[in-house]
Amino acid sequence: MHIWGIGSFQNEVGVAFAQEVVEDGIFALEEAFDTVLDPDNEFLAAEEGHRTLAAAEILVAALTGDTSHITDAPLRAWVASANLTELEPLRDLAREALKRVCGHDSELPDLWADKGDADDWRADVQRLQAALA
Repeated sequence: MHIWGIGSFQNEVGVAFAQEVVEDGIFALEEAFDTVLDPDNEFLAAEEGHRTLAAAEILVAALTGDTSHITDAPLRAWVASANLTELEPLRDLAREALKRVCGHDSELPDLWADKGDADDWRADVQRLQAALA
């Protein structure tokens, strides 16, 4: 998995997830959050964490109208046309999923600690959490 920055779409998984949302819409967002919150999922692999961060970024963009962190033109178009009434109920799921991504049973915090960008990565996740509050 290639990572070139702390942003939600600055890794291969996030870029691929953007395409998935353009194709599958809200279902892709729901699936990303549900996978992370599945109680049978004892350890959260980096791929699921990246998908969750990308899903949260998309949800935040749709709910706030701020697409500055969305780098893909087709995804921006999807966000602009998204039904906010359908997306709003995902807010609580997204907040809980982000907590899990940052938790002790998640691979991403360790990966970022190894890269030395842990503080910047956590600050970006906290930005998402604040936007979902």
